Amino acid sequence: MRVLSSLLLVFLMAACASTQRATERSEWTKGAMVAAADPRAVEAGLEVLRRGGHAVDAAIAVHAVLGLVEPQSSGLGGGAFMVVYERATGEITVFDGRETAPMAAGPDLFLRPDGEPMDFVSAWQSGLSVGVPGQVALYHAGHERFGQVAWESLFDDAISLAEEGFVVSPRLADLLANERLRQFMRLDDEDQPAALYFYPGGEPLKAGDRRSNLAYGRTLRAVASDGPAAFYEGPLAAAMVRAAEAGEDGGALSFADLASYEVIERDALCGPFRTYRICSAPPPSSGGVTQVAILGLYDRLLSSADQSGEETVLISWVEAQRLAYADRDHYVADPDFVTVPAADLIDPAYLDVRAGEAGPRDATPLPGDPGAVLRGEPMIGLWGSDLISPGSGTTHISVIDSEGNAVAMTATVESAFGSSRWVTEGGFVLNNELTDFARQPEVGAKPVANAPAAGKRPRSSMSPTLVFDETDELFMVTGSPGGNSIVAYVSKTLVGVLDWGRSAQEAVELPNVIARGKSVGVETSTPGGAEVAEILTAAGFEVNERSGENSGLHVIVVREDGLEGGADPRREGVALALE
Repeated sequence: MRVLSSLLLVFLMAACASTQRATERSEWTKGAMVAAADPRAVEAGLEVLRRGGHAVDAAIAVHAVLGLVEPQSSGLGGGAFMVVYERATGEITVFDGRETAPMAAGPDLFLRPDGEPMDFVSAWQSGLSVGVPGQVALYHAGHERFGQVAWESLFDDAISLAEEGFVVSPRLADLLANERLRQFMRLDDEDQPAALYFYPGGEPLKAGDRRSNLAYGRTLRAVASDGPAAFYEGPLAAAMVRAAEAGEDGGALSFADLASYEVIERDALCGPFRTYRICSAPPPSSGGVTQVAILGLYDRLLSSADQSGEETVLISWVEAQRLAYADRDHYVADPDFVTVPAADLIDPAYLDVRAGEAGPRDATPLPGDPGAVLRGEPMIGLWGSDLISPGSGTTHISVIDSEGNAVAMTATVESAFGSSRWVTEGGFVLNNELTDFARQPEVGAKPVANAPAAGKRPRSSMSPTLVFDETDELFMVTGSPGGNSIVAYVSKTLVGVLDWGRSAQEAVELPNVIARGKSVGVETSTPGGAEVAEILTAAGFEVNERSGENSGLHVIVVREDGLEGGADPRREGVALALE
């Protein structure tokens, strides 16, 4: 097994600090690039970069457009994690704009009167699922720290598209017309305000239709003029409260919840993979824990394998996913409410032991116990087991600006079109983020770490990730939507580029393989997927062949001759360089 040097161990611990050691750096000559889920949003980001904007400025402009043209995935009614790299200082800052539970929420948030948990669909479409949106506050916090162009100018493109009308894309039209989705969500109910916007005349918007959203334009104009106060206070806040409260299954979102929302700045969670340093968002995000753990376990499993070859590489990666997912599902939650052993879960000494704990391939993998391994103090019994299946209404943005600064931002409204609750006065849907909490707050008389609580942020699979090379220069920006599969999607690009020698686009196009729980999902509709399924089945794994994966990977890799982009063909995004 490869032995990690003491230098890498020091790297692991030191890299958890948000401010890295400043070093003398040469002038950045690689150019700039934006990768995101819609060409119109990418162009808005590039325009900001042309005016000398920071990567954060560009990310805000990109997302403001996405909230209009891709409302099924993210928007002003949702939240995000944004990882920012400032090249001049080496500083990495994580902005946690995750939604919070209303102060009236408690562990029994999704329990029925008989004590049984609500089914997912009922919880998803209820006002109980609505968390306090963090997106607008995150915009402002990021701009306050790093903005280089005027705040009000960041929304120009989105306002123009909202007021003049945007062309409905095929993906938005397909989702609105999807009969299976319409069976569950209330977006098209005649008594729902959203129906007037998305289903004019009772019919879903079609690809090529031009749709204006004057309310969204007014909202952005107000935010551009008055900042977050225009969103979290006054008439718009009242409209959000009404939308969340509506109906017999309304929630408890209040004016006080909105007015008191705060973005949290957190330290990036970083760890080594050979000569690289991997940095992502810490809990309540799963990014830092899982991406570092999967790569570390993969390296150990590969090194200890009895034979080499492509099959061994694939199996080692799948085993690493299974182990990391099991740990994540058991331990990761809001660190401001429960003890999350984030550093322990990626500690080299723990990974050395954890790599040897891969159980039978046809069984559900169990979580490890870093407390017992590292200190002789077992901690696995602190929490009851939790296994939930969050939705996939999410998007990812990768940006590198002309000075070499970078942003990886993953934003979400949780499931497709969030909670289906439309804020008519604002022109956006509210999230259903609280369904990312465990609906069953106790298991075996033990609390679940990710149980609901007042003011708590639910665990997230979002994994906005940055990679640095052996000289501590930025090498890669990656991330994806996709619910709990995000962890696997992002890991695929990391091993694809860092170990398998693929380009950014090639790594994105590899078949998706998701090894969470007992079965391994394999995207057999993508070239190479059927072969992967055969290999894993022969190796003893329970394989679930899948199609229609909802990844939306957007990747930028820094090469010697410039920037290399990759955009997921499963969605409508592009990766474009600044000319």
